[in-house]
Amino acid sequence: MRRLRRLAHLVLFCPFSKGLQGRLPGLRVRCIFLAWLGIFAGSWLVYEHYSSYSERCRGHVCQVVICDQYRKGIISGSVCQDLCELHMVEWRTCLSAAPAQQVYSGLWRDKDVTIKCGIEETLDSKARSDAAPRRELVLFDKPTRGTSIKEFREMTLSFLKANLGDLPSLPALVGQVLLMADFNKDNRVSLAEAKSVRRSMPPDCWATCGDLYLTEGVPHGAWHAAALPPLLRPLLPPALQGALQQWLGPAWPWRAKIAIGLLEFVEELFHGSYGTFYMCETTLANVGYTATYDFKMADLQQVAPEATVRRFLQGRRCEHSADCTYGRDCRAPCDRLMRQCKGDLIQPNLAKVCALLRGYLLPGAPADLREELGTQLRTCTTLSGLASQVEAHHSLVLSHLKTLLWKKISNTKYS
Repeated sequence: MRRLRRLAHLVLFCPFSKGLQGRLPGLRVRCIFLAWLGIFAGSWLVYEHYSSYSERCRGHVCQVVICDQYRKGIISGSVCQDLCELHMVEWRTCLSAAPAQQVYSGLWRDKDVTIKCGIEETLDSKARSDAAPRRELVLFDKPTRGTSIKEFREMTLSFLKANLGDLPSLPALVGQVLLMADFNKDNRVSLAEAKSVRRSMPPDCWATCGDLYLTEGVPHGAWHAAALPPLLRPLLPPALQGALQQWLGPAWPWRAKIAIGLLEFVEELFHGSYGTFYMCETTLANVGYTATYDFKMADLQQVAPEATVRRFLQGRRCEHSADCTYGRDCRAPCDRLMRQCKGDLIQPNLAKVCALLRGYLLPGAPADLREELGTQLRTCTTLSGLASQVEAHHSLVLSHLKTLLWKKISNTKYS
């Protein structure tokens, strides 16, 4: 014990010899001050980190709210009984970026899952800012008691038209929605099931309970393999962070395979069965991949239908283009004369994705490919969202990029 006390004394009060301390009496005081300052700063950073964590991570609140609504018969879903009665859903690591949208990794029936739960109505009753608009949904108040299945079908069709546009494929989609609404497979749709069915619409959804749903386990992130501790990130310059991420991330051929998958995803958003969709938070945090390095979108909630984005932007009052932003980066030009937002986006999905890929693919790219790849990515980032450019030009640029990458990794173990 005496040795431990002496070691602590030496660490905190600077192990200078008596001769040195006599010659430099102010040095000892300065060293004590710096040591305690470091302890105080470290304690404050730890406090800030954990207070932020407790604010962001409220899975227990989410479960209480969802299960209370389930027991009152307000909502239903395929996972409600497992969550609220059998306790078969295990909440693990908190991945939430904001209190209103709870995201956890978890386990359900021996499967790794991602648990997503929207509790913004409980945690934040204030109106949201226009920069991050909620989709125009009313929480579990429709349909009302006495609504017939025919009326519910028409209501669903109207909702889909408002969000996806008037597409010929919508009647078939309504039929799929009605099938999904029968969560307990009893060949009838209860009022609670009808109120809850909108949460099962995400294409990656496995199971749902009202405003909570389970999706496939969290994919590997483009940055996850080299994720830096949150307390360390502010201390490192961006260039050093990027170098560390590239060094610790997947090998370049695997990155090329992930990029091809991302480009195919962009292609599907542009010419999908249910209209055009926009990626409104285009960051590498949303670019994930499976254990076999197949692309996987980490968060599909950041993908919005064209009709929804246009309705939000068209005719909106503005002073600058920044006022014409849906989500994080779906931005339209501002007509300074009319002081209204225009309908066409400044940057299409492909241009934003290519901007990401320049930092993701060029470092470590093979020497015989780097120059041509860089040229094509630069060309891609200059694409505009004008309707006159979208069709042929975008398709051509996308096709060239995919072909260039695929030629490099085809007929190898990476393909």
